[in-house]
Amino acid sequence: MNSNEMNEILKKHKIWLTSNGKNGCQIELAADLSYSQIVGADLRCASLNNSNLTHAKLNYTNLRGAELGFCNLEWAELCYTNLECANLSFSNLKNANLRYADLSETDMRGANLQSANLRGADLRDADLSETDLRGADLSDTDLRGADLSNADLRDVNLRDVNLSCPNLNRTILPESTFIIYGEKYIISIYGDYIRASCCTNTHHQKHLASKWRQFSKQDILDMDGEDSLKFYPRLLDIIDFYCGKGERPEWLKAQNNDL
Repeated sequence: MNSNEMNEILKKHKIWLTSNGKNGCQIELAADLSYSQIVGADLRCASLNNSNLTHAKLNYTNLRGAELGFCNLEWAELCYTNLECANLSFSNLKNANLRYADLSETDMRGANLQSANLRGADLRDADLSETDLRGADLSDTDLRGADLSNADLRDVNLRDVNLSCPNLNRTILPESTFIIYGEKYIISIYGDYIRASCCTNTHHQKHLASKWRQFSKQDILDMDGEDSLKFYPRLLDIIDFYCGKGERPEWLKAQNNDL
């Protein structure tokens, strides 16, 4: 498809959107759009199922509510793209660039996201069940309420990811990664990094295991008041179990001796 044909289709779709469907024509394509440059376009509610969008440039495009199921988006550029409530189920997004994209409430079931760049993406309430995320960059993503059941997260660096709220039923996590529920705080362990998150996800603390063992009594009180102070010995027990036994701070030893 040449650029003139694409521009005409975009023009008709814009009329369809602004007239609430009374005029123009909704985009309904299953076409070869590889290497297309559709930057900043308004493609809300467009139907592009089964299209080939490899290497396409779709940065800053509005694809809210669009149908992109079974598409090939390998190496596509989707930075800052609005994909809220879109359907990307079973699509190939391998090596796609989705930095800071809005993927909230997006259906991505069964999608291939191997080595995709999702840094800073909004994935709140997204359906990522059965996705292949091996080697993907999830740095600073927001996964609150996301469904990651049966997803494959091997080789993913989760150190800066909050996994306190997503559905992790049968999720394959990276080596030396553990998520612990049923405590006062949700504990996430990524190698030597331990994150303690409030169950309401309003605040968290993330530190190396060695740092957790060195905090003063005031440091712990400043985190969450008496609740964090009461939980601190239990947290150190958890750290000992998963990361190896370590020293307790002197003030805690003295407190235990007084009991």
